[in-house]
Amino acid sequence: MGTELSSKKEQADWLDAFKTSCVFRLSESRRMLEICREQLEEEYFWARPNPSSNSIGNLLLHLSGNLRQYLLSGLAGAPDTRDRDREFLPEPQGNPGEVWELFLSTLDQGILAIKEADADSLLSTRTVQGFELTGMGMVVHAVEHLSYHTGQIAFALKLRNDQDLGFYDGIDLNIHNE
Repeated sequence: MGTELSSKKEQADWLDAFKTSCVFRLSESRRMLEICREQLEEEYFWARPNPSSNSIGNLLLHLSGNLRQYLLSGLAGAPDTRDRDREFLPEPQGNPGEVWELFLSTLDQGILAIKEADADSLLSTRTVQGFELTGMGMVVHAVEHLSYHTGQIAFALKLRNDQDLGFYDGIDLNIHNE
């Protein structure tokens, strides 16, 4: 009996640590994208640097679609309604404010799906976008995918505005590990 309780506590500790870490990473990307939003001129939202690259608007639509497919559908079980090709159309797909709000709302729903996920849903394997993944794999993908495109958006904005974005203003990043 004591081993069972210890094992359940260890599982709860592991589960909480995994979910908390993933939610923190998603929230960090959100924080950085909010800073980008403040510095982004609306006329640049749908601008593509070249035909092979995506606009910031396209990237936000793409992130919304990916978060919906991996977290809301794959992890939480909602129907998969993603139209991936539409995320990359070269013409504007709506007004910038609505696209930002769609992204933020989808991210909030994805974070909630992670917080509500139990061990079974995180360890179960399902097919998402043609890949066999555990729920944990879906969460890790969503975190790294958002981080990857957050970096692209930050780079595009720094290139455009020629200024630091201030993600870590007031934080000493030279502190050594203890």
